Amino acid sequence: MAPHAMTGPWTLRMPAAMAATLREHLFPGDGDEHGAVIGASVVTTARGTRLLARRLYLAEDGVDYVAGQRGYRMLTATFVRDRVRDCRTQGLAYLAIHCHGGTTRVGFSGTDLASHERGYPALRDILGSTPAGGLVFATDAVAGDLWLPDGGRAELERGVITGWPIKNLHPEPPPSPTSDPTYDRQSRVFGDRGQAILAAQKVAVIGAGGAGSLVIEYLARLGIGEVVIVDPDRVERSNLPRLAGARARDAHSWMTDLARPRWLRVLGHRYATPKVKVARRVACQANGRIRVRALQADVTQNAIATSLVDCDYIFLAADSMQARLVVNALIHQYLIPGVQVGAKVQVGPGGVVTDVFSVVRPVAPGFGCLWCNELLSPAKLQEEALTAEQLRQQRYVQDEAVHAPSVISLNAVAAAHAVDDYLHAVTGLLPTTYEPRWRRFHPLVSTAPQRVRCDVPRVGADCTECSDTGRLGQGHNTPLPTK
Repeated sequence: MAPHAMTGPWTLRMPAAMAATLREHLFPGDGDEHGAVIGASVVTTARGTRLLARRLYLAEDGVDYVAGQRGYRMLTATFVRDRVRDCRTQGLAYLAIHCHGGTTRVGFSGTDLASHERGYPALRDILGSTPAGGLVFATDAVAGDLWLPDGGRAELERGVITGWPIKNLHPEPPPSPTSDPTYDRQSRVFGDRGQAILAAQKVAVIGAGGAGSLVIEYLARLGIGEVVIVDPDRVERSNLPRLAGARARDAHSWMTDLARPRWLRVLGHRYATPKVKVARRVACQANGRIRVRALQADVTQNAIATSLVDCDYIFLAADSMQARLVVNALIHQYLIPGVQVGAKVQVGPGGVVTDVFSVVRPVAPGFGCLWCNELLSPAKLQEEALTAEQLRQQRYVQDEAVHAPSVISLNAVAAAHAVDDYLHAVTGLLPTTYEPRWRRFHPLVSTAPQRVRCDVPRVGADCTECSDTGRLGQGHNTPLPTK
């Protein structure tokens, strides 16, 4: 974006694997100071500017990070020059890093700030269109001093580690929020601070059908601040048993009854209520303060996908390959954690049910990539792209005249577990040792180990989507796979 568009608040987002590498480098247990550089993509939206950590350059002690001429230690001129050139070539912001002692509070020393005054104006001029700046870390805190292309200067509000748990780092602990009696029972679980985090979240739900409609109601009742709902479809009579909040008049059931003339049924389908409007109605009834953006559209449309780049979390409850493709790219490219959620009933010859399961597949930047785990099929992507009608469909079978089996309780299992994962991750309830898994719930299986199956998703070292040679942290520097 143009330099004048860069506005606060400013946040830094880092994939969990990169954050772990940086932490090990800065805090190896010797109590000393260490250095590094992050190259970050810059994404400015109405919610502020995000610095997406794209490259991590560790400074070797005694080689790249040496005794300082005015301060304790410094990055060498050669190391700085090479990293600034890298950042300029790749369109990245340059962020020099060092560490201080302490845990939840950190700030720059007077010597640090004086060095910024001497060096960052020149680095900013070299970069041209992206900021230069410095970050200082304690073990559980970060502060930032950013020198902007327009000549301004800004402080980093917080850092976000986009893993499980989703960890927020501040320069100092935020002030205690005011308690809200509406959420007294649940705030006893994750505290007033956890409730305040939820109120500040912007969450996207892609697909407002059986699973998505339940996710939306759960999020609204939890006190989420803003939800964006994306679904192109209208309510049909067969949706009513599993679509949360749907009414018979939303489907114009009297017009779409099979006994009616075809022209009347067509008219009924055309004027049926969009699923996103039903979802908005349910959300607002559950939470009068929630902000809802209901988009009757396909997430594969570029304008729709790019409106989601400032979300804090994404629920994928639409099962088209095209939707998977775009959401997978959004998660890795813009460093937004999310989850694929759904349920399926497999039917064999003669209509015999062969398998029933609900799925919850967490996906985060650099983890759980749908390409790496063969949940995206080039053949099916090509098939869906044949006609606009096929792109519109979000069904589990290819013949649109045949509706796949679906039951609300199966969707509820997946939706509840997915929202639980999100809730625990974002409010800090998950332990730092938590290891996410993909889970499949099989209600027809009687033995405990097979009833809930957990898998560690594969990671491709050179994946074009989730690796540091692919989309990871690219932000606006590469296009999304949209129309």
